[in-house]
Amino acid sequence: MLSSAFIYLNYWGLSYPVLNTFLGLLALYLLLSANTATWFVSGALIGLFWFWWIALSLIHYHMVWAAPIEILIIMFTYGVLFALISAIASIPVGCCALTTPKLGFMQKIYCFICSKWCCQGTTPYLISLTLKAVGLMTLSYIHPFSFDWFKPELMFVESYLGIEKFKFAMILGAIVLSLWRKQILFLFLVVLAYTPTPSSVPQIDKNITLLTTHTSVEDKWNEALHAQQFQALFSAIDQAIANHKKLIILPESVFPIFLNRSETLLEKLQKRAKHISIVTGGLYWDGKTPRNSTYIFTDGKIQVANKVLLVPFGEANPLPDFLSDWVNEVFYDGAIDYKASSKISDYQIDGKTYRNAICFEATSEKLYEGYPKNMIVLSNNGWFHPSMEPTLQQLLLQYYSKKYGTTIYHSINMSSSYMIKNAKVTKE
Repeated sequence: MLSSAFIYLNYWGLSYPVLNTFLGLLALYLLLSANTATWFVSGALIGLFWFWWIALSLIHYHMVWAAPIEILIIMFTYGVLFALISAIASIPVGCCALTTPKLGFMQKIYCFICSKWCCQGTTPYLISLTLKAVGLMTLSYIHPFSFDWFKPELMFVESYLGIEKFKFAMILGAIVLSLWRKQILFLFLVVLAYTPTPSSVPQIDKNITLLTTHTSVEDKWNEALHAQQFQALFSAIDQAIANHKKLIILPESVFPIFLNRSETLLEKLQKRAKHISIVTGGLYWDGKTPRNSTYIFTDGKIQVANKVLLVPFGEANPLPDFLSDWVNEVFYDGAIDYKASSKISDYQIDGKTYRNAICFEATSEKLYEGYPKNMIVLSNNGWFHPSMEPTLQQLLLQYYSKKYGTTIYHSINMSSSYMIKNAKVTKE
């Protein structure tokens, strides 16, 4: 609960740096001193509190019965990962008793080292604690089913401590020393990981409109409602033109059709693009496979930037082909997977370069290669409404904004749009 508190405090509007700092440190202190059984339970419940919302997407596939099964799989996966770290770290404990019979020569040497550095009777000590700390640091590199939203250091994104790996190592090191030497004063070494928080909240560029839409998943794919939905989008663009905006950003796939095959819609967008640059989500069909894409209308040109990292199971099945085909046939009515682009896309609007990102991929390290200065993100959070998924997504974007110095413009369906600069959030 302590490891997950920062998410729910933000969701409830109760996020304060001093509180997040205290809760994060307490969570790590208690976890590092716990046994393997506690690590398993903690990992399972962290999986639950962080990711229970994933199962909500099954509602839209009329598979509510599978939601508890998916949640249990998530809990078991993270429970096992945590327990494995603790079990490996507990190996030196078995060597603490030098009187163990039938030990080989190398085992005796290893056990002698352990008795000097990590044991006090049968209590795990320095090496064991260090292995646990290293395990926590590696968890952010382990991506079950290509899903990479779990980062232990994320709990400090709205705190007085840094989220960089070396600062997280300082935090863990201070706790390890405190537990090893049984001196609470060592905890004050966490000041080495201190990171000042920006005092001012950035303002969204007055020339940019970040559009928020409120279209449910069912309505979005209902073709009978498309004319009404598209008219609302064009009205929003016209309003932005009337307000003398230079750029309007629309959410992911707000045109849930193959936009490149619709001459009528393209003509309407191009006509308005003579007065304002438009960035919008839409589908793309290359004659073989569908793509989730961003369409950029500016300077009389149309650019298409395709998604690079697809949502596991939602857009592409990460299982082997023989299993993937079966899952798609049984659970997704035989739908084929989307196709990912092989390279990251950047585009320019009014002389400024933006990195293209669509929903899930904006929360992945790969999209920040080269330290992009600006990023436009289009999202559809309707699949997980209502839940705290948008909050966790926002915290991850704050994490990457802080880590890479990227200013992020995020237009969303079914939750508020916002800009992030220096990890500070400004709502539209």
